Amino acid sequence: MSVRAFVLITTKPGTSEEVVRARGIKGVKLANSVIGQYDAIVVIEAKTIGEIRKTIYEILGKMPNIVHTETHLAIFHPPETG
Repeated sequence: MSVRAFVLITTKPGTSEEVVRARGIKGVKLANSVIGQYDAIVVIEAKTIGEIRKTIYEILGKMPNIVHTETHLAIFHPPETG
């Protein structure tokens, strides 16, 4: 079973599209610019919390236009059916 994190991101004005391009990063399943308190939301899935941490700190944390992140770990998500 994988670990899922929702990362709420505040960026410098007009730069949220840079974060949305993070979709190409390993583990990033979804990235959207949003309107509201935050500028973007990124969904990351990985096998361990350590892998989530690595994606957040080593990749997202190095993006110069990110001002703040807030991470929420999912405590339950049912398997996808299709």
